[in-house]
Amino acid sequence: MDLFGNLIWLIFGGLMAALGYFLGGFVLCITVIGVPWGLQCFKLAGLVLWPFGKKVISDSNNMGCLNIVFNLIWILCGGLYTAIVHIGMGAILCLTIIGIPWVKQHFKLVEISLMPFGKRIIYE
Repeated sequence: MDLFGNLIWLIFGGLMAALGYFLGGFVLCITVIGVPWGLQCFKLAGLVLWPFGKKVISDSNNMGCLNIVFNLIWILCGGLYTAIVHIGMGAILCLTIIGIPWVKQHFKLVEISLMPFGKRIIYE
């Protein structure tokens, strides 16, 4: 079922969204200072490309307070907008019964697109 959901996701916008995250990550990685945010864009691109069968968990890595600082910069520079877009798409898809599995994926993407630092993606 995950394969079927992922294929439909790819056809109806997942591939374009993943390419957008990948392009943003590439542009950020060109600059030395943007590398941490570029790597998070690549992480998001992987999740947006194939979201069914994956889970977002909090990671207890040793970055300390840098996670907070990096997440605040992320939120101010587009993370809030991205999360609002995923909430809006989820709300629109909620209007149909058939869209509910994709609503769950958009709401999963809200969690990581708002604050990606300190999160890890695992397979379910």
